[in-house]
Amino acid sequence: MYDFLTTSPWPDYALLDCGHFQKLERFGPYVLARPEPQAIWDPHLPASEWQRADATFTRAAGSASSGDKGQWQLKPKMAEQWLIDYQRPGGLNLKFRLGLSSFKHVGLFPEQDPNWQFIYNQTKARRTAQPRVLNLFAYTGAATLAARAAGADVTHLDSVKQVNFWARDNMEASQLDGVRWLVEDAMKYVRREVKRGSKYQGLILDPPAYGRGPNGEKWQLEDELNEMLKLSQQLLDPDDHFFVVNLYSLGFSALILDNLVTGIFPTPPATRKLGEIYLLDAGQRKLPLGTFCRFAT
Repeated sequence: MYDFLTTSPWPDYALLDCGHFQKLERFGPYVLARPEPQAIWDPHLPASEWQRADATFTRAAGSASSGDKGQWQLKPKMAEQWLIDYQRPGGLNLKFRLGLSSFKHVGLFPEQDPNWQFIYNQTKARRTAQPRVLNLFAYTGAATLAARAAGADVTHLDSVKQVNFWARDNMEASQLDGVRWLVEDAMKYVRREVKRGSKYQGLILDPPAYGRGPNGEKWQLEDELNEMLKLSQQLLDPDDHFFVVNLYSLGFSALILDNLVTGIFPTPPATRKLGEIYLLDAGQRKLPLGTFCRFAT
């Protein structure tokens, strides 16, 4: 049976509405409207509420894809960068720097909140004195910082140098240090780590549907994921580990991830959580934002 995960109440974030292929969100003091291809229903708020957004993302003319470029239309007092707080029971206290990118993103995926809490708690639960955690496709580092805040020796890998700089800003804003930063192709790195016999007590994967490594290496989710999961299995400490994989790709069923994980990892199905991750808006609609699987020894 599949599980459904959603973000617990968080003062500096709220999904206010979604519909007509858009979502309306509050990040700290600012309200943003931006595209969301899975919100095919009608919004529950009137158009007047959407028009009050501090920033609205508009795709470039002729663009229909969620990944295409566009531009933000800003109200006069809208900042281009700002900080928000992220505080959770048990001592997970972080800060994130947000910004308005030309691809509609702001540097944070709030739906990952339940996974950040899982990473923090499972890092603390490891029997190893200082767990080693590898975060692949690590973006601006929220998962990295959750593991580091729990005391892990963390390796953060992303193929985009500017994204790693952004993650460093988040680390410094959160008053943390000691993360190992790598600008690498994820597949090449894990192949080398397997050959070296490296082991990790935590492994986090959040791969895109499509991407490029720093030297033009191609990543296509359906072509590469099977091998990536097999290599990940070899990198995990067999006696003391946790594992998280999250996929956001339209049409990529949780059944596919279920089949892959069942065939590759020896963990009993009863010990795994697998299913969909979503955000709940103020009108009680569930906005699906990917599939996930996670487990721990």
